[in-house]
Amino acid sequence: MKGRTFIAFVGPSLFLMLLFIAAPLVSVLWQSFEVTQQVFETVEVETCTPGFPEQTCVTETRSRPVLMESGLPLTETRFVGLESYRNVLEPERAAAALRNGNIGELLNIDFWKALRFTLTFTLITLPLILGVGLVLALAVNNAVRSIRGPVIFVSLLPFIITPVIGALSIRWLFVGDGIMTAFLEWWLQQDIAMFAQGWTIEILMLFYRVWHVAPFAFVIFYAALQTLNMDTMESAIIDGASRFERLRYVIVPHLMPLIIFVSLIHLMDAYRVFEEVIGFRSEAHVISLQWLTYDFLTPDDSGNRSISRASASSMLTMIGIVILLIPLLMRTWRDHRGSS
Repeated sequence: MKGRTFIAFVGPSLFLMLLFIAAPLVSVLWQSFEVTQQVFETVEVETCTPGFPEQTCVTETRSRPVLMESGLPLTETRFVGLESYRNVLEPERAAAALRNGNIGELLNIDFWKALRFTLTFTLITLPLILGVGLVLALAVNNAVRSIRGPVIFVSLLPFIITPVIGALSIRWLFVGDGIMTAFLEWWLQQDIAMFAQGWTIEILMLFYRVWHVAPFAFVIFYAALQTLNMDTMESAIIDGASRFERLRYVIVPHLMPLIIFVSLIHLMDAYRVFEEVIGFRSEAHVISLQWLTYDFLTPDDSGNRSISRASASSMLTMIGIVILLIPLLMRTWRDHRGSS
């Protein structure tokens, strides 16, 4: 392919990536090193109360925001270096908690609390999604051809549902006098409050994510099974290989590139978990790194937003995703070099 032709094809995509990915990323990185605050001025205010025979006046010193000609508050931006990262991570408080072996104190810090849940959520759901997706793919692949279509259609329904709607649906089943809560209370003969403690909420979140994403892995694996070399499978059967041995030495190696692909997609998506926190309204017990960034951007009572902290939290989230992806990317690179 000629250079001009290559540029003609790649140029628009590269330009859009620079415009909508690289430029915002650089902007967020720079904002994490700056703090924008309102400018206040100190003024003396005299307050007089009506009185007889004479007034009583009191002079007080107050701070008030400086307003521009447009009536909006005047702000100033200053470079603070890593101060925003320190405010998010609270390293001194975290180090003290670790020295004392007080994990509870560490988890009282919002960032470390969110990191604990985000890592737990990501690393637990990943093997479950791969396992459930593979089991479904093998079951449908060995099923009668006439029922494969309806089974695939029904299996894809959880993946089609909007994430927030799916999370809200699961919550409505278990919150208060929901259908599932009423059934469990009738079956166990005791009151159940699934949203009164953090660990039950986390279990529901894990269940929902596996239920929602496993169909994606199932479709990918099922499509790959259609390209499986049947001669190799028949040779394994003739050689006396058991079902488990055929799965381990024939099917899984054939699916390994797609297993890595699904893992990459899931790690990037699960580490940015947000819909579950909103849908299950778990902020009092469980928060994620993405929700923490959202919380920093929520205006406070004065209308101010912690943009610098939100930017620092976003960059730390991105760094965490890169760290999780490094082993899979290295495995992909080794496989690519070995096949070339």
